[in-house]
Amino acid sequence: MEVILLENISKLGDLGDKVSVKSGYGRNYLIPQHKAVPATRENVEAFEARKAELQHQAEDKLALASDRAEKIGALSLSLTSKAGEEGKLFGSVTVRDIAEAAASAGVEIEKSEVRLPKGPLRELGDYEVEVHLHSEVNVVLKVSVVPEEEA
Repeated sequence: MEVILLENISKLGDLGDKVSVKSGYGRNYLIPQHKAVPATRENVEAFEARKAELQHQAEDKLALASDRAEKIGALSLSLTSKAGEEGKLFGSVTVRDIAEAAASAGVEIEKSEVRLPKGPLRELGDYEVEVHLHSEVNVVLKVSVVPEEEA
């Protein structure tokens, strides 16, 4: 299936690229999410007419993501959790916990933007968590998991 991309998509292409994708990916994800349109002659002509507007929107999204990246990069979160004597947590620290802690610190992060490739954090310590804000903008967030003080 041939589609025209309406935004930059990592590992696929940039705005305006005509790419060939599997039909299910195009029909079920790219087109409903308004990330692409089928590459028909009418759509190619319509895209050429709107290309400048779409590029301007893409630049605005990139600038907004860069501003957010500066705020997130300057942030350092400290999460408390119950832990055993060997530093193992009773439970885990998930993307939801990180997003909520960032929100309480005044920086909005969506759960889907937080990347934990090795799964939830299960031990005490300092971690560098990647936050994916835009296809071109990734930032590292410093997260410290500390034990809860016993009363």
